[in-house]
Amino acid sequence: MNCNTSSLAPFVPSALNPWDHRKATHLYKRLTTGISPMTVNAALGQNPSDIVDVLFDEAIALETTPLPDWATKTKKEYDDEGLEFGMENGDNKREWRQQFFDDVKNNKLRERLTLFWSNHFVTEESVYFCGSYLVDYYEMLQRFALGNFKDFVHDIGLTSAMLSYLNGFQNTKDRPNENYARELYELFTLGEDQEDIGYTLQDIMETAKALTGYNDRADCEDDDCICQPIIFDAEKFDDSTKTIFGQTGKWKYSDVIDILFAQKPLLIAKFIMGKLYRFFVSPEINDEVVNELAQDFVDADFEIIPPLKKLFKSEHFFDEKAIGTLIKSPVDYYCNFLNVTGFPYDFHAERDLRKLIVNTANNMGQRLFEPVDVAGWQGDYDWINTSSLIVRWESLSNLLWELFAEKRSGIPEEYRRFAFENTASITINISDGDVYAEQLARNIIHSFIPQGLNTSSDYDGLITIFKEAGETQPQYYSDGTWSLDYIGIPDQVYQLLLELIRIPEFQLN
Repeated sequence: MNCNTSSLAPFVPSALNPWDHRKATHLYKRLTTGISPMTVNAALGQNPSDIVDVLFDEAIALETTPLPDWATKTKKEYDDEGLEFGMENGDNKREWRQQFFDDVKNNKLRERLTLFWSNHFVTEESVYFCGSYLVDYYEMLQRFALGNFKDFVHDIGLTSAMLSYLNGFQNTKDRPNENYARELYELFTLGEDQEDIGYTLQDIMETAKALTGYNDRADCEDDDCICQPIIFDAEKFDDSTKTIFGQTGKWKYSDVIDILFAQKPLLIAKFIMGKLYRFFVSPEINDEVVNELAQDFVDADFEIIPPLKKLFKSEHFFDEKAIGTLIKSPVDYYCNFLNVTGFPYDFHAERDLRKLIVNTANNMGQRLFEPVDVAGWQGDYDWINTSSLIVRWESLSNLLWELFAEKRSGIPEEYRRFAFENTASITINISDGDVYAEQLARNIIHSFIPQGLNTSSDYDGLITIFKEAGETQPQYYSDGTWSLDYIGIPDQVYQLLLELIRIPEFQLN
């Protein structure tokens, strides 16, 4: 049940509803994958609406990830270089999956949306097994992440990845294949309930005919055609008259998209705004809010930015009941931890920790470019079970230990740096060491859990762990021994984080 009844009116900070650490951390956790405590502290001196604008401006200005050299190689080129196509292609796609993780971690709002769209316009790279198809598909997700949704729908259906995955490549006038036509309506634009939404099996069959003809491959012959771009072949197109949503004509691919958006605009808008709401706000829909956003989406001619800006600047988004209501996906889980702490994950000379993290996310059910099926990851409670929780705890525990044990490289000092970053809002004098240490522990907790813990005893247990770690004696807090330069600080932060990652609230976004 969604208890958030706040409206989409702009959030205006006040004494009763302040712009504070909780809301600033919430904003960065949802629109990015977390941010450092210093950035959150700096944000408190800014207008939240302005911060949203900056995040959008950064996302719009961001270039798509540069294409790797292998993205345009043909099978013939692999053969000419004496490389085994299948093996090299598999290695390249694994590399690109790690690139996607880095982008999600570093690229803030643009990649949050890219991740969302990869789970909306789903393809599974194991089905088409072409690195070039994968990179082309990913580039389109990035390019349209904040663009026009109608154009997005049009172009994504013509990518070689989608034409391969949903059988568009097999859809000819002599042997029509209805798979993509069905998913275009059920999963990409309207939803699955055909009777309420008003499309029929006949609409799907007629649409499939209009989508025929994308069955040829560019600039190739015989075996060289593997992984070449799929293009239109007019001889395989069904040029007959079709009736779609009551509109009759010799419709082609572009006509289908035009008819769909002309005949079903509000239904499309409600479906898409509902999915974006569940991704950014709450797993439970507020119908009144989603309906208002949907009308804004239609009024904006399906430009994605206007309704999202309105949502992210609203009282509804910043309502206390919106904070900590989502369960982190595996990718969010790791990206958020790394972004909040600023801890490196490329410091180990002998172990590729980035690869290890991505593989662990795979094992927890979120393999990038490989959702569970065409309907995508359902998220929320699907991310949590007894097995995945243990993997979450153990994997981050191992990463924390890798950092703490890397003494020769000075990496443990990362824990001290993180402690310093969490002191900016502390006004207590460091000479009052006992109270100062308690506030520092609270700040570290709140940098991950802005909604706070449920009870004072929950805090007490974590604070005690922090204060007693690192061979810290009680008198150190009063006799001047303890300060942020104290030798045991890295161990204190390390022990606190080891315990913090195991509590239920840590799993929430």
